[in-house]
Parts: sequence; C-alpha cells; structure tokens
Amino acid sequence: MELNVIGAKPLNVSDEVFGGEFKQALVHQVVVAYQAGGRAGTQSQLSRSDVSGTTKKFKKQKGGGARHGDYRAPIFVGGGVTFAAKPRSYEQKVNRKSYRVAIRSILSELNRQGRLKVVEGFGIDAPKTKAMVAKLAELEVSGRVLLVSEDANEALYLASRNIPYLHVVDVLALNPVSLVGSDYVVMTVEAVKKVEEWLA
Repeated sequence: MELNVIGAKPLNVSDEVFGGEFKQALVHQVVVAYQAGGRAGTQSQLSRSDVSGTTKKFKKQKGGGARHGDYRAPIFVGGGVTFAAKPRSYEQKVNRKSYRVAIRSILSELNRQGRLKVVEGFGIDAPKTKAMVAKLAELEVSGRVLLVSEDANEALYLASRNIPYLHVVDVLALNPVSLVGSDYVVMTVEAVKKVEEWLA
C-alpha cells in the first residue's frame, strides 16, 4: 500500500504494518501493561506487627464488653492497618510479538482515520517555537500531536517544548500509550522506514 507524503511522492509501505486489522482487546491489554510498568509500587503501610507499642493486654478478658488484646489492633487509632499495602511491582508480562502486533494495529487504525501524517522532514533547524507553530498550521494538525523523528535533535525538542500537548519522540521511544493518546501522529519518511523495519 501507499502512504501519502505531504509535499512529496507517495511512499510504499507494508500492508501488514499500516493496513492491518484493529485488534482492540490486544491494544487495551498492551496499553494497560505499559502504564502498569510505569507505576512506582512504593506504597507502604504498617500492619499491626509493624506498629511500635506494647503488646500488653490492657483490660481483663471478661466483664468489660468487647474483648481486646493490645492497642496495636487495627480497630484503634494509632494501630496497624488491616491488609497493609507493601512495596510491590505492578509489571505485567507482554510477549514481544503481541507488543509489536498491538503497535501495528494502532498505526493501521491511525492511518485509516486520517490521523497519521507523513512528511519528508520537519525543517526545524533552530530552536524557535514560532517555526514549530507555523509547521503545525501547515500540516493542519491540532489537539494532542505526536511528532516521530528518526533522530529527535535538540533544536526540534526545544522548539516544541513550549507548545501544550505537543510531544517529540524518536522511533526507539515510540510506545502504545503515546500513540493511543494522540489526536494526530506526524512521522518523517525515515521514521516510517525504521518503524516498518522494526515491526515487519
């Protein structure tokens, strides 16, 4: 199949990568797993065995109403937490093949919806926000925009960082969450070739 390149001749690409079926369940699984992998998992609470304090039984067993052992019980203020949270990893296993299929699926759906745009290059040689705003207007993109370059140089990054909802990544940093969360994805021809090589 062919991808339209703005200001240049169309680019021949793989049907499998940019024209495949959208697999919603797989995409959801991969996005959730990617977000879960970014969680710190450092939450920590004290259980009744971790709380400092005496273990002396503070009242007699019978004749005083409810039976209690010590003040470290979860029912008391200052006591331990029932089922206390402890540091853990939220990482979910996703097969490499499944991950690639999900990325292909997302790119194919973006292409079908007209939200994937391909350019020869961004033409940003100086870190000027005005130049980037003009480029986005020329490309007719708005909202959350993801720029994918084969090598995101410093000038491109600096020209983009003051524009809300605009993100610049290189091919190696491409991920399902960024793709799904973008209204438009703009890629250079070289980036498309690298992505195709990675996902083919």
